[in-house]
Amino acid sequence: MWVLGQFDLEAVLRRHLAMQNRRYREEATAVASKEEVLEENRKVRRLQIVVDLVLNVVAQSDIPVEEASELVAHTRRFALNLFPDKAQVYDIIYQPKFKRLLAEKYRVV
Repeated sequence: MWVLGQFDLEAVLRRHLAMQNRRYREEATAVASKEEVLEENRKVRRLQIVVDLVLNVVAQSDIPVEEASELVAHTRRFALNLFPDKAQVYDIIYQPKFKRLLAEKYRVV
């Protein structure tokens, strides 16, 4: 062990390297978190586009009620493929929009 004055140079270097490694790990985690957030945002945007598209197709076309219901069911499956554990969120946010549209257009309750 080499002692320089009051300081143990080897111990100081070990602490410095440990701090650098900790900072590197924290930065790597932060980057992964940013990437995860960006991926989540992309998924949300894709879902919004699909929901808007299906709402517009159902509202503006003369498709039968069965086909419209099928599109709604496929949209729900698409959402659950993107967000497997968010069925309840889908049912709260998007399902009422589809039910309201189907009720208005096809007089279905």
